[in-house]
Amino acid sequence: METLQLADPQLVRTVQTVIEILGTLAFAISGIRHAAAKHFDWFGGFVCGFAVAIGGGTIRDVMLGLPPFWMTSPLYIVCTIVAQVFVISFSKMLRRLDNAWFFFDTLGLASFTITGIQKTLECGFPFWVAIIMGCITGVAGGLIRDVLLNKTPVVLRKEIYASASIFGGLLYWVMFAINTNVAVTVVVVFLFIVMVRILAVKYHISLPVLKSDEGLGEKG
Repeated sequence: METLQLADPQLVRTVQTVIEILGTLAFAISGIRHAAAKHFDWFGGFVCGFAVAIGGGTIRDVMLGLPPFWMTSPLYIVCTIVAQVFVISFSKMLRRLDNAWFFFDTLGLASFTITGIQKTLECGFPFWVAIIMGCITGVAGGLIRDVLLNKTPVVLRKEIYASASIFGGLLYWVMFAINTNVAVTVVVVFLFIVMVRILAVKYHISLPVLKSDEGLGEKG
């Protein structure tokens, strides 16, 4: 069974912690920015940011039979508080940056996809399960955010989002199979997911849209 046994366990653990902190900050900022656009108060913004930051990882850990990662350390709550202070302090600057939410959301997607893959492999699951868990870790937080904000979840729209996570997971699999150093793999996969998202948005690349049968609702 495929695991991360080829890599130094301490290195993997350190990389995971760094990625989870970066991902938590990025997703929390994204969630709080969206909440600010909806004129939530400070507490509402914190709830939205925290839900985005922990949502995917919590679902992953429960499915893997692990304690949810944010329950093992107060660090992730602190990260959300830091994110809220950042958004409040630099709100004017962020308002001028129209794509600020996209930037932080993309960083969170890339970060949590990688940590989801690594944790799943550590639990001894095969790589195809790891890719699915990486995708869940990366996209579920954004889905929860959009539901809280009463928006159509970005993962359900034609935009390249979950697909970027899956492509990144497949690249991780290839680099793992050729025994690439774990730190190099993390950097390459992270940049790959970020670039896929950026290029897809810049050049309007999207998945085909399902065609509905207009008369379907009228049939008995």
